[in-house]
This record gives sequence, C-alpha cells and structure tokens, in this order.
Amino acid sequence: MKVSQYMTRKLITARPDEGGRTAFFRMREARIRHLPVVDGDGRLVGWISDRDMRRPNWADPEVDLGHDYKLDDDTEVGDLMNRNPELVHTYDSLHKVVALLREQRYGALPVLDKTGTLVGVLSAVDLMAGRSPTSSIREQKSKKNQARAAARERA
Repeated sequence: MKVSQYMTRKLITARPDEGGRTAFFRMREARIRHLPVVDGDGRLVGWISDRDMRRPNWADPEVDLGHDYKLDDDTEVGDLMNRNPELVHTYDSLHKVVALLREQRYGALPVLDKTGTLVGVLSAVDLMAGRSPTSSIREQKSKKNQARAAARERA
C-alpha cells in the first residue's frame, strides 16, 4: 500500500508571513494539529504544529529560566515553523512511513508527489481511519445511516 491511498488531499495551509494566532485558530476550526507552510507559489517552505505554537523552542532557552509567551499575530508563522520538515512521497510504502511516524513520534507529515509538489498530508488519524482508505469516518457513518434508513423503509 502507498501513502497516496491514505493521505488527506484537502490542503489547509499557512504562509510564513501570517500571524501565528490566525494560523492557530484556522487549525482549531478545521480540527487539525499540523499545517504545511507554503510560499506564494504554493511550494512547501515549512511545517508547523499546534505544539510549536503553544510553546516554541525559543520560549525557554534555559531549563531553569522561564519566559512569558503569548501567541498573537505579531509572532509570524515563519518564526515558529520547522524549516526542514521530514517529507514523505505519494509513492512511499505505508510500512516505511508508519515506521517513521512511530520512531520519530510524528503526528503527521507533508506528502509530496514525484515533482516535489505538496499534494497532501498523512496523519496518524488518516492511518487509524484506514479501514477504508479513500473515505473519511464521517463518510463511513453517513453510509451506515443511509443503509439503516433504507432497511427501515423496507421493513
């Protein structure tokens, strides 16, 4: 099985010059925890997670030193994002990518096609919904409800 069978193709992205707070609420509204960061041409330039936004690495440079940190739109996504994210490709085997997610403890990764174009995201949630690779859990529930309604009509 290939990554392309399980990945989410609907891309929700951020720009490096976008405010961190705005991107955080976009993630919250979409109920996702990771955003690919793209430039004006749609090329992947970074990756950001909700964890990066809640407490960036630079907030507490010393273990015994704490800094107040408030996420607002004065802090740009480009200041918080990972500029060299791990990448996977549509043609990668699912076995290989699952091992990478597990070993590195990633929640999701950006997916590129053969040309290096961002085409999707593969998350642990996508893998758990893997009983039917091309349909979402919501679609599966909808199909079950339709089948139940049809059965009731026949009865």
